[in-house]
Amino acid sequence: MHLVFDICQGIGLAAAVGIRPFLPALAAGALAAGDVELDFMHTHYAFLQSAPFLLALVLGVIVLSVVERRLHTRQTNAPADGLDRGPLAVVVVLASVGIGAVLFAGELCRGHAVVWPGYVAGPVCAVVGAAASRPLFARVRARLDAAAAAALPLYAEVAAILLAVLSVLLPPVGPIGLAALIWLLIAGRQRGERKYAGLRILR
Repeated sequence: MHLVFDICQGIGLAAAVGIRPFLPALAAGALAAGDVELDFMHTHYAFLQSAPFLLALVLGVIVLSVVERRLHTRQTNAPADGLDRGPLAVVVVLASVGIGAVLFAGELCRGHAVVWPGYVAGPVCAVVGAAASRPLFARVRARLDAAAAAALPLYAEVAAILLAVLSVLLPPVGPIGLAALIWLLIAGRQRGERKYAGLRILR
């Protein structure tokens, strides 16, 4: 049963870092350092709750925030695109994939299980989180003015932290959150296909 909970936690954490890469991982590391339903000590993944790793995550949060703010202020006549697409988006997604992989592997390791599935499942969950959340926030951003759109990264961080923390405290939340993200991904693609079909009819 403990292994099942570890897997559920890994799913939720990896999906959360897909939404936003650094702050959910920071929250998980802080919970582990405080031995709150999570502990990587005495495993090969003890670094996940170490001070240097947590400091690196804090720096990641700061850098990401600064980049997004500069992207926003660079736009004068329309809301900023943020990190929804382009080279910077690829970098952020790669960071999410890497962090998701080690978090999931760490969960398996602390459960004394084989860790390599975590390096497969973690990136998959992170990619689902990114693929579901980025188009959603892009659609919302397109409907807002510049001032309101600037607050969207904060909402994304809150959603990601909630998923991460709840997945640790209540492990079944992890698969439920992943299922919700998959639903958002499918619904978003279906909406895009309907919109494209409508445009073709108008032509």
